Amino acid sequence: MPQPRAETSLPPADPAAGRGESGPAAYRVFGRAEWAALRASTPLSLSAEDLEGLRGLTDRLSLEEVAEVFLPLSRLLNLQVAAARGLGVVQDTFLGRQVVPPPYIIGIAGSVAVGKSTFARVLQAILARWPDHPSVALITTDGFLYPTRVLEARGLMGRKGFPESYDLRKMIGFLSAVKAGEEVVSAPVYSHLTYDIVPGQKQIVRRPDILIFEGLNVLQTAAGAPLLASDFFDFSVYVDAAEEDIARWYLERFLLLQRTAFQQPRSYFHRYKDLPLEEATAVAQRIWREINLRNLDENILPTRERARMVLRKGADHRAQEIWLRRM
Repeated sequence: MPQPRAETSLPPADPAAGRGESGPAAYRVFGRAEWAALRASTPLSLSAEDLEGLRGLTDRLSLEEVAEVFLPLSRLLNLQVAAARGLGVVQDTFLGRQVVPPPYIIGIAGSVAVGKSTFARVLQAILARWPDHPSVALITTDGFLYPTRVLEARGLMGRKGFPESYDLRKMIGFLSAVKAGEEVVSAPVYSHLTYDIVPGQKQIVRRPDILIFEGLNVLQTAAGAPLLASDFFDFSVYVDAAEEDIARWYLERFLLLQRTAFQQPRSYFHRYKDLPLEEATAVAQRIWREINLRNLDENILPTRERARMVLRKGADHRAQEIWLRRM
């Protein structure tokens, strides 16, 4: 079995990989090849066609990336789900209750445009192919944003994605119900086209084996809050990259959306559809700088070392290092 590298392998000069008080000394740090070897005999269950339907707009995810990064993670999670179920059996036996394993909940965090949504979709597809846990649900925190009318009334449209723009009570209620094993739990649905909650629509979760909960704020803390979203997680992943790379990926995505989704009259960003390239670039850079970068620096990046695993991406979107928290 390959041994993890010494934690000194991480260059401290990289501001996005700077050492906090708790890490990466709190983590075992694996290079890509070392991590890939931990796949063992786990089979590749996704085809190129499957992957094409899971990629994000600007992600260049390959089957090689799936095999070397996702398959070792799926093997680890499969072992952890089995262990968690075993602990549940012990407790239920002690209490004299019927054994009903609660869903195993995985939190996925990271910046806008870092690729966490694609990461979550691919992880869902791979985990669902394990016979031990075929039911894998995916919920994003976008559905727990306050509706646009509420954000506008509170003057928060310029802080959409910041902690105060989410209905945390509703989010915690959802996670609590799922973890309690309720038969049917619903979450609001968000439209990226209209940039708003879809009235009357719900995403239904029916006691899955695994729930993947993905979003900007899933690892954030709140002063005085009795419960946090992360209190319900069995495992968590922070998808990480250098700020300059994320900024470039955000710009690429914005310019692609300008030529596609923004062209639709119902799009919230329809007003940007005909901007010349130079002006569209300036708009995207302003939104990144004033909203997304600020949110990353103030609220998202500080939560990185609360994750059980950190996936460090390079400039080409490929995973370079995996940090796995010591138990």
